[in-house]
Amino acid sequence: MTGQLFISLLNPGIGLAFAAAFFLMWLQRRERYIAYAAGAYLATAIAFLFQDVVPAMPMELQRLPANIGFLATGALFAAAIIGRYGLPIPWRAMAIVAALSTAVFTWFLLAQPSIPARIYAISVGAGAIALMVVRALWPSARPHVIDRVLFWIAALSAANLLIRPVVILSFSGGFDDYVGFQQSLYWSTVQFSQAMVSILAAISLMVAVAIDMLAELRAEADGDPLSGLLNRRGFEAKAGAALRRCADAGQPAALLIADLDRFKSVNDTHGHAVGDAIIAAFGCHVRAAGPAEMVAGRIGGEEFALLLPGFTIDGARQIAERVCTGLHAACADRIPATLRPTASIGLAAGTPGITLSALLRDADQALYEAKRAGRDRVRTFHPAPVRREATA
Repeated sequence: MTGQLFISLLNPGIGLAFAAAFFLMWLQRRERYIAYAAGAYLATAIAFLFQDVVPAMPMELQRLPANIGFLATGALFAAAIIGRYGLPIPWRAMAIVAALSTAVFTWFLLAQPSIPARIYAISVGAGAIALMVVRALWPSARPHVIDRVLFWIAALSAANLLIRPVVILSFSGGFDDYVGFQQSLYWSTVQFSQAMVSILAAISLMVAVAIDMLAELRAEADGDPLSGLLNRRGFEAKAGAALRRCADAGQPAALLIADLDRFKSVNDTHGHAVGDAIIAAFGCHVRAAGPAEMVAGRIGGEEFALLLPGFTIDGARQIAERVCTGLHAACADRIPATLRPTASIGLAAGTPGITLSALLRDADQALYEAKRAGRDRVRTFHPAPVRREATA
């Protein structure tokens, strides 16, 4: 194998290897953006094979599918990155750019042959598609390092496609034929930069997929599928962390414990399916009634806990009353019309530094008072007054 052939097979080999890797990942996790990544690397492998390995066709027509493949690579990889964030994929805009780029390329291939013009036609088209990724991700939150890496890879790819051809062609001039083109500094930089960007992009996207899978596993481990809230372990972990942040910032926090009234009787009379429907409806109701920063979990069979970071006792009581009064309406379309579920809520306020266990204990005592007072109501924990002995 000659050195030139080895270089020619480098990018197709990289593309096929990563296409297979992403396909195997897609078989395990049927996310559409992973399939787009597999398609992108398959397209780049095919494009480089047409460009460097396939025998020459009349009028160099093998260049047309090769460069269509390069544009398809850019579009599919843009779809993979944008799709991972659940953002709208600009298929129409990418198709228009690709069609215009292909039309200009074809003109300078068949009507007015010019290798530099063809280079600019494809580079500008692919660079414009890469800029669509930059634009899509620019306003979005990037909480993980890998999110910022993907953003900057898209920016690097756009710069590589738009700036590199101008700089190199300005210094090296044009090409009379494809023999000179494929032995030029320009094509060497294409081979090298494309290989580097492909490897960086693939590794980064694979790390992103792994992070998504870990987050999904963590959500399954810490979540309660029936209510859609956290389970006890997940609640204690997230509520404890939120409470510590409040302590560090000197902010208040409040905790609600809600218990569905006479829930055993509901299960015995109407069946567990109705009981499950009430739990599911309560979870939806709590998520709608509470603030975004709330940490909510199902900590027992029919018992729920809601931590409200930054809330005073008055603000927390308003949310508790909202949860109580809105429960029947939240369940109305899921349960028999004769059934009116209610909930009792105990409320406790935490001062900076209080532990989660202490806050749960205080709220639980308030819940006991709400049950004893007749259920379907909110009660607030009040610490017993400290008696001082009279001095002589």
